[in-house]
Amino acid sequence: MSNYQNFKKSGAFFGGNAPFVEEIYERYAQDPASVDDSWRRFFENVRPDGNIPSYHSLAKNIAARSTERLVNSVADSTDNGKQAAVNRLTSRYRFLGARVATINPLQYDTPELLDLQPETHGLGGADMDTIFATDIRGLGGQASLRNILSILKKAYCGSMVVEFTHISRQDRRVWLRERIETPRPTLSSDNKKRLLERLLAAELLEKYLHTRYVGQKRFSLEGGDTLIPMLDTLLNLSLDGGMKEVVIGMAHRGRLNVLVNILGKHPSELFMEFEGKHKAVSGSGDVKYHMGFSSAYRARGKEMHLALAFNPSHLEIANPAVEGSVRARQDRRGDARRKTVLPVLIHGDAAFAGQGVVMETLNFSQVRGFKNGGTVNIIINNQIGFTTSTPDDARSTFFCSDVAKMIEAPIFHVHCDDIEGAAYAIETALAYRQKFGEDVVVDLVCFRRHGHNEQDEPFMTQPFMYQKIAKHPGSPAIYTRQLQEEGVVSKDDIEQISKTYRKQLELNDSASTNAIPSSENKFVDWHAFQKPKQEWDWAPAKPVSMKKISTMAQKLSTLPDNFSPHLQLKKLVATRADMAAGKRPLDWGMAENMAYAMLLDAGYAVRLSGQDCGRGTFAHRHAVWHDQQREKRDGGAYVPLRNLFADQPDFLVIDSILSEEAVLAFEYGYSTTDPNRLVVWEAQFGDFANGAQVVIDQFISSGEAKWGRFCNLVLLLPHGYEGQGPEHSSARIERYLQLCAEYNMQVCVPSSPAQIYHLLLRQMLRPLRFPLVVITPKSLLRHPEAVSSLKDLANGRFMPVLPETDKTIKPTAVKRVVLCAGKIYYELLATRRERKIKNIAIMRLEQLYPFPHEQVELEIAQYKNADYVVWCQEEPGNQGAWHRIQHYLRRHLRKGQSLTYALRPSAASTAAGYGDMHRKQQQDVIDAALDINSTVG
Repeated sequence: MSNYQNFKKSGAFFGGNAPFVEEIYERYAQDPASVDDSWRRFFENVRPDGNIPSYHSLAKNIAARSTERLVNSVADSTDNGKQAAVNRLTSRYRFLGARVATINPLQYDTPELLDLQPETHGLGGADMDTIFATDIRGLGGQASLRNILSILKKAYCGSMVVEFTHISRQDRRVWLRERIETPRPTLSSDNKKRLLERLLAAELLEKYLHTRYVGQKRFSLEGGDTLIPMLDTLLNLSLDGGMKEVVIGMAHRGRLNVLVNILGKHPSELFMEFEGKHKAVSGSGDVKYHMGFSSAYRARGKEMHLALAFNPSHLEIANPAVEGSVRARQDRRGDARRKTVLPVLIHGDAAFAGQGVVMETLNFSQVRGFKNGGTVNIIINNQIGFTTSTPDDARSTFFCSDVAKMIEAPIFHVHCDDIEGAAYAIETALAYRQKFGEDVVVDLVCFRRHGHNEQDEPFMTQPFMYQKIAKHPGSPAIYTRQLQEEGVVSKDDIEQISKTYRKQLELNDSASTNAIPSSENKFVDWHAFQKPKQEWDWAPAKPVSMKKISTMAQKLSTLPDNFSPHLQLKKLVATRADMAAGKRPLDWGMAENMAYAMLLDAGYAVRLSGQDCGRGTFAHRHAVWHDQQREKRDGGAYVPLRNLFADQPDFLVIDSILSEEAVLAFEYGYSTTDPNRLVVWEAQFGDFANGAQVVIDQFISSGEAKWGRFCNLVLLLPHGYEGQGPEHSSARIERYLQLCAEYNMQVCVPSSPAQIYHLLLRQMLRPLRFPLVVITPKSLLRHPEAVSSLKDLANGRFMPVLPETDKTIKPTAVKRVVLCAGKIYYELLATRRERKIKNIAIMRLEQLYPFPHEQVELEIAQYKNADYVVWCQEEPGNQGAWHRIQHYLRRHLRKGQSLTYALRPSAASTAAGYGDMHRKQQQDVIDAALDINSTVG
């Protein structure tokens, strides 16, 4: 057996010691100055030729140069078994120490864990003063077991601990380990006073509200008061670190406290809300604990923008919206390193563990189209969700924060009474985020002084928990006593702080020492996008030149040099080249790409995301071309819309993660932040938007009415009855129409390439910013009659109503007018031709909301002999547009004219799953619409 094999089998640098020594060596290889002098001298002695080899090569070199002598230069003459046991014990503390840490203010008995007992690893009292090798920084590479355990217990079982052993990256683990195993820096008296002042501000506001507005809901922060000094620390460090904006998202708990004590909302505004009053603003408004706010945060001659996002009661749904807003702000600043805008998300413990959108949002962390340099996540860990407090009922993990381990985020746990530990945790978390560009989590373990809200009686369901809470003096009292004992503050100082704060509340002075209320208009003037009604039917002032149209079309249909396309792509590009040359009409995919090109030419950036949207679910878009000879990472992907002209606005197309809820909320947040970028989300199938219904209900359709937040988001929802069953037929048009009121959004069903082209252009070129729901086709993407010409793009506009196009249909001969939307028009048209029907006119309603009253009335009026107006739709009677628009249609009938319908029978499911049933139902709808003798569908 060779020297190296002998060494590998029994030496101190292999076996149980290998991970320990290898970790030190990898740190040394990255930065020799990062390890203690004794280890650095040792590695310098054994590296060959002055180079830094791999650990494997290093071990061979050690073996060749007398293993025993070198080992003894590092470790004491302790046998290898004992040293390996110390290494194992050290590893167990780092891995499991948080489970027995003193982080719970309601837990008075310290639990024990056998894995953390020296005896479990064969170490006894006689070993406590034996010197062992150790990688704990500051111990010189070796220390007594007693000293090692003292540091490990303080670092991993104290009142502020961090979990990091789930992180696979060595540099991250080493950085965190050194921060947590090194004694905390001692805070100056001024810093301690600042923490206390903010802590008392949190408590005083809650007490003031509790006495002035007895029994009113406010979702008190009492028990979690430490959040306020934590946030104050975070903002001051962010400001000093060069941050330009911080965007906060949070649910109800402590929101009012954050608004007043962090963002500087004037107390009088809050009091007005408690009294049921509101400012004279448009819209219906929202409850006080949902409201957002903006401030200018100033200190030491620096300033940054501070925003708290609006949030509905769906707890964590604000998270992805905040992430989208932050990404937009970073893009607006050209911040590719993502260091100047910080997202901060404040969670409840039960929601963090229980809500799936948390996982979806965490998954954004390092995804190219969604990452923003890392989020600071803070959990207000009340240890109860409404009335559920037993972990066995709340989650399947030990900690509520364990879900964050999926993205290898470090997790800091801190006892709410350790105010300075909380400040250090947030400082370390921010430093990690800024250094590595990844998410961090701070779990503030605290309690909830009152019930879920101030009207609840928690003793009914948690008697023993609330007996403990009733005895807890509160973090402000504990920290006050601590600083008094340290001589940092006196009783008079405390009384003066309290007196000054109460006076601020009574005089309506800002309770924040740094924040000055302001709006975001310094970044974007949203007032430019108000909605005068006459602008809804906007049309371009003049046609676009055919030369420009042709130039853009040619650029979209030209393969780059030295590019190897897939055979089908090569054929498609050739087809598009014929379209650009006017040799064949444009299909939907070409027209849509042309719309993006013309918007880029007009100076508007475009962001398009969704599952598989680069190619398109139905292979119609092909906005991204893949070289068959090169991998994407080597530059194999070519995006024509990114290569139109020099210094063009950004075009970003993203095949998103497999999520609807989080991705749509992200795009909503993005669109509310940047009105000069077309933001488009495409569902893989229209019904997939069901998984994001909360975003549609709580943000997209009602955000302006509740919060005054404009949104320009476009939803592309593939829809059409082609026999693909109940899950891939209906985009649920009726749901969107039910949400329409007060001109809050648009629902359109374009049926030709020119219509989608003009619809997308209109969305940006007119001086309005409102959501647009587009019911897009599937089979029409390649329908031979669903085509348009280049002239249609140059000269046209979006038409809310498309009239009868057959010149052989004479208005005076028409006995029945059929109105429809979408794909069924082409089936009606084909059947009418086949049956040679000349007394039925077919009109297309391309905009369902806002309803085009004038255009519909004008079109119906020209058919003076028509006895019936028929609404025809593919959807069942209890679905689709019928119930929402029938009263609009009746308004425009002439006297004696009847309104009827042709549609599928009302059904629980959206569509038939059997092919023959689908075909029969579809034919029945067509027959009912075109049977001149039928009066009812």
